[in-house]
Amino acid sequence: MRSAAVAEITGAVADFVDRYPTGTDVCVALSGGADSLALTAAALRADLGVRALIVDHGLQPGSAAVAERAALAATELGADARVLRVEVGRTGGLEAAARTARYRALDDAREGLPVLLGHTLDDQAETVLLGLARGSGARSIAGMKQWAAPLGRPLLSIRRAATRAACSELGLSPHDDPHNVDPRFTRVRLRNDVLPLLEEVLHGGVAQALARTAGQLRDDLDVVEHVVDQHQAVIAADVVDCADLAVLAPAIRSRLLRRWLLHQGATEPSESVVKAVEALVNDWRGQGPVAVGGDHTHRLEIARRDARLVVERRVR
Repeated sequence: MRSAAVAEITGAVADFVDRYPTGTDVCVALSGGADSLALTAAALRADLGVRALIVDHGLQPGSAAVAERAALAATELGADARVLRVEVGRTGGLEAAARTARYRALDDAREGLPVLLGHTLDDQAETVLLGLARGSGARSIAGMKQWAAPLGRPLLSIRRAATRAACSELGLSPHDDPHNVDPRFTRVRLRNDVLPLLEEVLHGGVAQALARTAGQLRDDLDVVEHVVDQHQAVIAADVVDCADLAVLAPAIRSRLLRRWLLHQGATEPSESVVKAVEALVNDWRGQGPVAVGGDHTHRLEIARRDARLVVERRVR
């Protein structure tokens, strides 16, 4: 007999594959933890062909053994399993570097299949709080998308406690990653200190409210992005007329500028960079060019010349 948690998670996966174009064969990013282990089991119970991809970051003693145990658990459940060993750099900090290495390995190994991730409602709530604290705009507060091909997150409506309950009912022994309780990581402090305090002060329901807010904001952003698409012609060239941008609403203008900057080779322009470039359009006081990235040989700058935005490359 299936537990309520197993039925809930299996139902969430079945609903997900009915809603999105995943096909009947998927990959699951399996860490060996409760969330991804429950997801693997649920995907199989939802009659999907499952290839478990286990990334060994090599950051902890015994990580290879943990990866092999996760692969064995997936195989015993009925999935194919493959361990992916990666080297983690240090660019952007340990968490960011590990994430970059992990997603690159998953993309290389998926062979055209979608990859399901075990992020839960609790992960979504933490992501929204991080976005609020960093002041990084609506995009980050909107949290993670349920489907952003080729990545899918069927468990965004499921609480973390349910994945543990499902593993218990199925007789599975998830791995408890020491990094998940290491207070050096901001997300761990949010999980173990901040969210419990908010739940206590606000009398519960905080995680659900944060996740619900993310969903509502994503719906709003979809509308905004549709309007941005309709103005794509404004940034079709390498040189942009400031007058064409100046008449647009700020929310549309800033998004168009960000797209244009990325097309010109800017390195993931931050909000402050986009705002500085936007000031060349709507707050022109004769200011100089704005640096937007580049490589080891050239520095990219955006300058206003004759009421137009132009890209200038400076030799380093």
